[in-house]
Amino acid sequence: MTSSSLNSEPLEFFKLLGHGIRWQLLKALSTTDLHVRELVEAVNQPQNLVSYHLRKLRDHGLVDEHRSIADSREVYYSIDLDRVRELYFATGQALHPAVCNGHYALDQLKNLDKKLRILFLCTHNSARSQIAEGILRSRSNGLVEVFSAGTEPGQVHPMAVQAMAEIGVDISDQHSKSLDEFIGQRFDYIITVCDRARENCPVFPGDPVYVHWSFPDPLEVGGREELRYYAFRQTAVQMRTRIGYLLIHFQRQHGIAVAK
Repeated sequence: MTSSSLNSEPLEFFKLLGHGIRWQLLKALSTTDLHVRELVEAVNQPQNLVSYHLRKLRDHGLVDEHRSIADSREVYYSIDLDRVRELYFATGQALHPAVCNGHYALDQLKNLDKKLRILFLCTHNSARSQIAEGILRSRSNGLVEVFSAGTEPGQVHPMAVQAMAEIGVDISDQHSKSLDEFIGQRFDYIITVCDRARENCPVFPGDPVYVHWSFPDPLEVGGREELRYYAFRQTAVQMRTRIGYLLIHFQRQHGIAVAK
């Protein structure tokens, strides 16, 4: 379904979201990527029915799937929030141009009732979690304590530093850290950005919110240097989008105002 098709069938998008199971699936995926069995538990419906509705959502580009790099038998599902947002505003525009304004600030935090502590985890703490740490720190205006670590820490990859510089964020002073340094500390959110790290994530005190973003490892991309760098740049761009929606979540959950 494209935006142009919505001009002739403006209710199609809302019909898709209007089904109870599909709405529950999208809600479950709104902040974390999940396996089918986790989605079955989340919506309390048979697996064949969940698979049917996931296929409907995939067919319309609202949900993506890819195999876990930790276990190829497992498939992760994730929501494409940019696609949902695009179709939502296109549907509103089909009713009247004044109904929806597609410009929503995904910008720096302005106010915060309490300082949040966030920990990003991946395997080597060389790219994905370093990128996430740098982006959130730059956009949180000092109101979020953000850290990153790896289950098997290595070194920050130069291409990660270069890709971040391209989007205006300097992570040249960041360094890789072991997950062991943070065991026993209290965090508000533990965000795994690697399938392997999710499988090996320990339990932290204080009942933090656990979130998983299933990002492929740019370090595993082979071939020419420009192709390898493209993987790092795409990771940075996609992580920036995820962080933007995370800020909106913070705004709603923790009384944060997002700066215009």
